[in-house]
Amino acid sequence: MSQDAEWFRRQDGHRLAVQRIAGDDTLPVLVFLHEGLGCIAMWGDFPQRLCQQTGCSGLVYDRLGYGQSDADVSQRSVHYLHEAALGELPQVIRHYIGERDYVVIGHSDGGSIALMHAAAQPRGLRGVVTAAAHVFVEDMTLAGIRRAQAAYAKGKLNKLRAFHEDKTDALFCAWADIWLSAPFRHWNIEYLLAAISCPLLVTQGVDDQYGSRKQVDAIVSQSQGPAAALMLEDCAHAPHHEQGEQLTEHVVRFLVDIAE
Repeated sequence: MSQDAEWFRRQDGHRLAVQRIAGDDTLPVLVFLHEGLGCIAMWGDFPQRLCQQTGCSGLVYDRLGYGQSDADVSQRSVHYLHEAALGELPQVIRHYIGERDYVVIGHSDGGSIALMHAAAQPRGLRGVVTAAAHVFVEDMTLAGIRRAQAAYAKGKLNKLRAFHEDKTDALFCAWADIWLSAPFRHWNIEYLLAAISCPLLVTQGVDDQYGSRKQVDAIVSQSQGPAAALMLEDCAHAPHHEQGEQLTEHVVRFLVDIAE
């Protein structure tokens, strides 16, 4: 585990790797949720830069089965995102944030988890930023996963091993297999959007290979609180890497607006 990370033990005894970023305790904590094949390290320096520019403290963690956290030996189900949003995430927030205000920033799977969490209307949640979140399954999503699956079989995604080590094969197969399964074809969380009342910033790359603008439009139009859409040009599935400066600028503005 990296020197600046620590262990958090879930109620079931499994350990999660957590990184805390120092900041002003009077400001909301920024909670970062990684993508479906991501981890703390794969965020790069985006969390640190955003915290530095806003003065906010930050919290980044590896979900069970990812990065430096313990392996997930359970069978992944169609409810795996719900389990992360309603089970694991609240445990982390209770331990590290308590009664303080916070904002959740989620990428891809992390964005979907953030929306599910917001729909539960937790106390202290001031806003949500999503990047490439999904609320339903599109044909292009499945096509993108099949391409990733073929690339993985050819060893073209071996860089993932540097982040997930001996968990890499199990993690990749769990992600690809559940999304390509027949039951998951009907996965849809649009019914939750009407329960979201906190402010949203919904972002996505114009060239995202895993989802279309329909995802953004659905989130913005069906949520009940103030919601803004941001489509980033020259950007695919990783806005914080491909358009990091522009994304940071908009997130900073969003955080200023919700603080007023």
